[in-house]
Amino acid sequence: MISVPVPADLSLQIDRALEEDIGSGDLTAALIPAAAAGRATVITREAAILCGIPYVEAVFARLDPQVRIDWNAGEGAAVAADQALFEIEGPSRALLTGERTALNFLQLLSGTATAAHAYVERLEGTACRLLDTRKTLPGLRTAQKYAVRVGGGQNHRIGLFDGILIKENHIMAAGSIARAVAAARATSTAVPVEVEVERMDELEQAIAAGADIALLDDFSPEAMADAVALNRKSKRPLKLEASGGVTLDTVRNIADTGVDFISVGSITKHVRAIDLSMRFD
Repeated sequence: MISVPVPADLSLQIDRALEEDIGSGDLTAALIPAAAAGRATVITREAAILCGIPYVEAVFARLDPQVRIDWNAGEGAAVAADQALFEIEGPSRALLTGERTALNFLQLLSGTATAAHAYVERLEGTACRLLDTRKTLPGLRTAQKYAVRVGGGQNHRIGLFDGILIKENHIMAAGSIARAVAAARATSTAVPVEVEVERMDELEQAIAAGADIALLDDFSPEAMADAVALNRKSKRPLKLEASGGVTLDTVRNIADTGVDFISVGSITKHVRAIDLSMRFD
């Protein structure tokens, strides 16, 4: 079972999700007698990395504390197609009302963790680490970044507030890489300063300016290898991150160039929900 701290805003996300689904009340669940109790099983239709247990539990706890959930697999576990993930029992109205919201979280987060894990597997045996990006579903960033960690990846900056990434437009506005990095150092020394570079001469400028990380944007594997060699010869080597058009077919070759990180936006942006089903007994 993976031990990853849950996001601080989990409760808020649950409240918002239930509010948008229930609104003024679940009209269909109200057809069921209030005293009725039920039991159901949730299965996965496909293999996946299970992720979202805290979200499912929070949904039903919010609806009715009498609901009980028995999990057959832990957070971060690899599950097989047609495997029963959990059994749930309690007041039927609560089970029916919470079904969609709970499964939405579980499907999305399991899909994100599964996608991240597929890349992490390709990196096994290297020192390179998988990073996510800010290309997340609006309102669900912390949840998806949690799922990336459950899948074995690492988080890049959470938002614009916890890291500096100087990109092409920042460089143009500042006047040069050196000026942008100097301004970053003058503004904050507590967060890493990363510079996106598109050419070898820009990497040289980022090294000379004293950046912490250089993001190699759309470098070919051959150019990445050259960048790694150049960086290693410098007096103050940077961490190198590769990004742009990375796929499962190319990620290992990129890692073999010697870069420290590979960031992949598709694991959160193009995520496909895992197919789950809840069946009442």
